[in-house]
Amino acid sequence: MSRKHPIIAVTGSSGAGTTTVKRVFENIFRREGIRAAVIEGDAFHRYPRQEMKALIAQGEKEGRAVSHFGPDTNEWAQLEEQFRTYAATGRCKSRYYLHSDEEAEAYKQEAGTFTPWFDMPPDTDCLFYEGLHGCVKTDTIDLVRYADLKLGVVPIINLEWIQKIHRDTRDRGYSKEAVQDVILRRMHDYVHYIVPQFGETDINFQRVPVVDTSNPFMARDIPTAGESMTVIRFKNPRGIDFPYLLSMIESSFMSRANTIVVPGGKMDLAMQLILTPMILRLMEIRRAQLH
Repeated sequence: MSRKHPIIAVTGSSGAGTTTVKRVFENIFRREGIRAAVIEGDAFHRYPRQEMKALIAQGEKEGRAVSHFGPDTNEWAQLEEQFRTYAATGRCKSRYYLHSDEEAEAYKQEAGTFTPWFDMPPDTDCLFYEGLHGCVKTDTIDLVRYADLKLGVVPIINLEWIQKIHRDTRDRGYSKEAVQDVILRRMHDYVHYIVPQFGETDINFQRVPVVDTSNPFMARDIPTAGESMTVIRFKNPRGIDFPYLLSMIESSFMSRANTIVVPGGKMDLAMQLILTPMILRLMEIRRAQLH
């Protein structure tokens, strides 16, 4: 952790909805005049798309599961180095993973490749990470100790699968069968490297549908915000003004002493109300250290 150069990490698996949370943070940063260095988790994958496909095919021949969730296919040490450097100096490096032809065209590269590494702007107020591994903690890697605010985005697993299937078939051109194979192949890494991170987070946002999602592979549509609730769990509820949140968010209620439940359509509002004072507090601490 760094009082002078704070780090915010948003963690969630593919299809969990971390991109939506990123937009909430972008709105807060813009409204409050906060300059953030933004790191995308996909930038720290180890292999370009074609190399990854070859590794997956080789793994299938050898009876090994290869996925983007585990340590062998990611640059966790490099990510930890960027967290460490930013916490100490306010400087870091990153790159972009180009998912689509549209993204790649701007860099005159092929989709599924990485841009060259580049230096982040030197005069930022915080580092914002959004991706798969913002709270990874293993025998050799510990990102948790560097992050000042850690958030998990964790829909129940059937909803997560539905969102991934629809996104990858609609936006990335995969067949439904191919996406199902990906889900099955990466389950071991999901259990061992994704799930444990949500025990390290300060706040978890878990979207829970109130419609039938018992067979995610047959679902025609992603449950809408109006067809879901969001369970918000605080690791340490001390200082959280629950009466204020309950009064501001219609139809919200508390299910446990550290948990508030809000309608799915109110998730953005809940995030704004909860996260804005937390971010402003980080900025106050930062300013106090600079003067």
